[in-house]
Amino acid sequence: MTESLNYPQSSASTDPAPAPPRPGTVEGAFWAFIAAPVIGLIGGLLIFGNRDKIAATMRDTNRQRGGNLTDAQIDQAVNVTMIVAVVIAVVIAGLYLLFAFKLRAGRNWARIVLTVLAALQLLSVVTGQSTVGGYVAVLAAVIGVVLSFTGPSNAYFAAVKGRP
Repeated sequence: MTESLNYPQSSASTDPAPAPPRPGTVEGAFWAFIAAPVIGLIGGLLIFGNRDKIAATMRDTNRQRGGNLTDAQIDQAVNVTMIVAVVIAVVIAGLYLLFAFKLRAGRNWARIVLTVLAALQLLSVVTGQSTVGGYVAVLAAVIGVVLSFTGPSNAYFAAVKGRP
């Protein structure tokens, strides 16, 4: 025989407080932080179109410096370097996307991590050679940082932090 136990219902709601509305500045920052790694990946994949030019430059440099690398060794070095660069770019893009989604959820630590990543990306572009895609990706990341630190964004992050 089974009996239904009736427990008294409390009058206080146990539901967590509803999430604060996400401002447009956080949405804009999210999409800017999504655009930055996507543009960067596209630019990284376009390097495969320049593979022969890169190999030719390495051969010329090898000959000018009296190097003893064969053409096959240079081709292998170019292939390995390109594959490693793409793998690193994919891992960084994946982390960038993870942090962007955490930012959208109101995690302040993600906003800080994305700011540091954008600063490193900007430093990389300023100190080295970059492509048009690299500059556009940095611009998107900087826009994301600016939007994530505006007044409505700051209020959103504070409201999410204060939620139980």
